[in-house]
Amino acid sequence: MRRLTACVKATILICAGLAGFLSHPHSAAAFDRNKAQLFAVLPDGGTLPEGLAVAPNGDVYVATFDGSKKIFVFNENGGLLRTLTVNPSSGFLLGLGFHPQTHAFLVIDFGAGKVLTVDPQSGGASDFITLATPAGSGLNALTFDAAGSVYVSDSFKGAVWKSGPTGASGLTTPWVQNVLLTTTGDPPFGANGLAFNKAGSILFVANTGNDTIVQIPVSGGTAGTPAVFVNSINGADGLIIDDQDNIWVAANQSDEIVVVDKTGKVLAKLGDFDGLTKDGTPNGLLFPASPDFSRDKKTLFVTNLALDLRVGTGNPANIAIDSAWTAQVKHWTVSKINTQFQALPNK
Repeated sequence: MRRLTACVKATILICAGLAGFLSHPHSAAAFDRNKAQLFAVLPDGGTLPEGLAVAPNGDVYVATFDGSKKIFVFNENGGLLRTLTVNPSSGFLLGLGFHPQTHAFLVIDFGAGKVLTVDPQSGGASDFITLATPAGSGLNALTFDAAGSVYVSDSFKGAVWKSGPTGASGLTTPWVQNVLLTTTGDPPFGANGLAFNKAGSILFVANTGNDTIVQIPVSGGTAGTPAVFVNSINGADGLIIDDQDNIWVAANQSDEIVVVDKTGKVLAKLGDFDGLTKDGTPNGLLFPASPDFSRDKKTLFVTNLALDLRVGTGNPANIAIDSAWTAQVKHWTVSKINTQFQALPNK
């Protein structure tokens, strides 16, 4: 009888504890994911939005990686302002950026292996950075240092190229080239998104296929030896750094934004994929690619590339966990996420 009574008491205590947990669902800490909301849907025919940049006036520029030569310009509320046709170009456009001093609008022409200066009203283009040997390059993303120099990642050569504020013609030698910026993984892109810390002493570079962020020390404009800063960001794509030196990374294979601090500790995992609407429009994040902050830093905009890797790599066997979803996409989107999040407590 005493054993039975003890068992009854234990059962009551377990049930009481479970009831208390269920009535206080936040008693166990978890990431505050800040749901990704719809910012804009590309016009009919617009596909594969990849590069994204917020202009000094707050407009959001979105480039397409589909051969169409299109860049869509939205206001801060997601209203379409105009569509640019970038000519001359290959049409396969990637990273975008507005030069912090000259305000020149720079666009990577991935297909031609160069960086263009593009008129933000007409789409007319001219060369800004060219390589002496563009064949085999994979120019992907760009950033700037405090002096106005321009840095461009090269996903296929495992390198970062550098030019002065006015560009360069026929570059022959990368600013840095290292095995840590190459990959044999999937997606098959090495060096990708890149940005400097606030002191300008470290350039952080995402390696998409390796799921890493690489740090490159910088002194007097010269690159030091690259080293892995942090591992295991699934498909680390575009990245941006905030005023506290936190790194916001688009994890394209886990459909989220990962925020890590300057020591590499994860602070937040924001957004998620919430399926497709009946007309084939993604809800939330689907293969997020390029992030940028709004002018007031309260919103993060991010493109949803929604790329079926089987098609993108030309290999039907290259199946990603999202392939069945991306194959059904009919309308491509840009998402927005509130940048204010509840950090996990330190225990």
